[in-house]
Amino acid sequence: MTKRKQALGDRISEAEHAVMEALWTQSPLSASEVCDRVCAANDWSIPTVKTLLGRLVSKRVIGTEPQGRKFLYHPLIERSDYVGGESRRLVDRLFGGRAAPLFAQLAENEALTDADLEEIEALLKEMRK
Repeated sequence: MTKRKQALGDRISEAEHAVMEALWTQSPLSASEVCDRVCAANDWSIPTVKTLLGRLVSKRVIGTEPQGRKFLYHPLIERSDYVGGESRRLVDRLFGGRAAPLFAQLAENEALTDADLEEIEALLKEMRK
C-alpha cells in the first residue's frame, strides 16, 4: 500500500468512510464484494457502492486493478494516516489545536470510562519517558 498522506481537499464522507473500512479490513475487493460487506447495514445497492468507489478513486484514496471484466479496489492511504489527519482536523477546528480541551470536554460529559482514563494515563506516562 502506498503511503499517501491525505490532503485537506480529500475529505472522505461518512458513506465513503464505510467503504474505506471494508477495504482497510480486506483488499483487494470487487464492487460486489464491497457491497456484500456494507450494503445491508446501510440500505445501499450495488450502484450506490459503485458511485462511492468512483468518488474514492477520483479522490485518489483508493486504486483499481483490472481483473477480467471487473475491477478490484484497494486503499492507497493507511487507516492510521486517515485517522491521524481527521483527529488533527477535529482538534484544530473545535479546540484551537489543543488536545487538553478535548479531553476536558469528554470528561465533563462523562464520555470517558475508568478504563479510558487508565489508558490515557498509561499513554501519557509512556510519552514522558
